[in-house]
Amino acid sequence: MDPRERTLVRKLDYYIMPTVCVMYFLNYIDRNAIAQARLNHFEHDLSMSGNQFNTAVSILFVGYVLMQVPSNMLITRVKPGIYMSGCMFLWAAVSACTASVKSYGGLVACRFFLGMTEAPFYSGATYILATYYTRNEMAARAGFMFCGQLLATGFTGLISAGIFAGMDGRCGLTGWQWLFIIEGALTAFVALLGFWLLPNSPGDTYWLNEEEREIIQARTKRDRVSDALYKTNAWGGLKQAFKDKRTWLFCFMHMFHGSACAFNTFFPTLITATLSIAITGFIVAASTLITAARYVACFIFPIGAISVNSVLVGWTSSTSSQTEEKRAIVLAITNVFAHIGNIYGAYLWPVTDEPRYGIGFGASAGFALLSICCAWVIRKLLIQENRKIRTSTLEHVNLYSY
Repeated sequence: MDPRERTLVRKLDYYIMPTVCVMYFLNYIDRNAIAQARLNHFEHDLSMSGNQFNTAVSILFVGYVLMQVPSNMLITRVKPGIYMSGCMFLWAAVSACTASVKSYGGLVACRFFLGMTEAPFYSGATYILATYYTRNEMAARAGFMFCGQLLATGFTGLISAGIFAGMDGRCGLTGWQWLFIIEGALTAFVALLGFWLLPNSPGDTYWLNEEEREIIQARTKRDRVSDALYKTNAWGGLKQAFKDKRTWLFCFMHMFHGSACAFNTFFPTLITATLSIAITGFIVAASTLITAARYVACFIFPIGAISVNSVLVGWTSSTSSQTEEKRAIVLAITNVFAHIGNIYGAYLWPVTDEPRYGIGFGASAGFALLSICCAWVIRKLLIQENRKIRTSTLEHVNLYSY
C-alpha cells in the first residue's frame, strides 16, 4: 500500500471507527434499557400484565424494519454524517421520553418510534464504512463496529445496577426513570459529537484535505465491482437491488445467520469454517446435560456464529457496489432479513424445553448449515460471473468479489 494511502486509512480509523463503535454501543444500550428497567418494578408501575411486556419489546422491530429501506434510499441523497447524527439525537430524545410514560399504550408508542429512529443507524453505518474502506478493509472495520454491541451486552447490566442503586427515589423519580433519562442524555451528547466526527461525502468532510479526497476517490474507483458505468437515483438503486438474484441469496444467508444467533437474546471458506464451529457447539449443547460440556459449548458456538457477522457485511457490501444507491439498499434489505430471523428465532427457546433446549440448539445448527449453503451458492454464481467477465471485451468492468 502506498504510504499516503496508509496514512489516510489511519486517519479514517481515528475519526470513523471510535465514533461508530460508541454509537452502536449506545444504540444497543437504549434499545435494551427496557429489559433492565424490568428489574426495577417497571411493569408494576405501568400496570402491565400478561404478554404486554413482550409486546412492548417486540413492537420496536416493527418500526425498525419499516424504516430500513427508506432510510438507506435517503442516505445517498443527503449528507450521511449529519443524517446519522440527527437520527441518533432523535432516538436519544425518544429513549429519554420513555421515562415519562404512564401507561402501556404510551410505552408501546415510545418503543415503536424508538425503532423508527434507531433503524437508520446500522445500515447507514455500514454504508459509510463501505464508502471509505475497500473490500479488503471492510470486514475488519465492521467487526470493530460490532464490538460496540458486544460491549453493550456486557456492560448494560452494570450500568443499570449503578443507576438503580444510586438514583432510585432521587427527585421523586424511580430508578428505571433515571435509567432512561441518563442513557438518553449520554446518547444525545454523543450525537452532537457525531455532527463533527462522522464523515459526509469525501468532498464534503472538513477533516479531509484535497489530496486525501483524491486518494479516496481513486480507492473507490479501483475497488468497485461494476456491471456498467452509469449513474442512477434511489428508485433506480431499489430496482437494481430487487432484480439481482444475489440480493435475495444474501438476504437468506443473513436471515439464517440471524436465526442461528437468536441464542444471544438468551444468553465462501471463512464463512463455512466459522459457522461450522458454531454447528459443533450447538450439537454439543443439545446432546448433553453435563454442565461442564454445556459451558464449553456455550463458548464454542458464539465464536462461530457471531464472528462471521462482519464477514457477511463486508461480502454483501463489496458484491453489491455497482452503484452507491444499490449498495445502500442491499445493505438495508439484508439487515431487515437478519432481524426477521431474530424475531421467529426467539420462539425456538420455550421455557417448556428446558433444561436441554434441544429445539433451539438443533434449529440453530440447521440455520447455520443453511447459511453455509447460501454462501456456497453465491460463491458459485460469482465464479461463473467472473468467467464471463474475463472472456468479455468490457475492460472497464471489475471482477465480482468472492
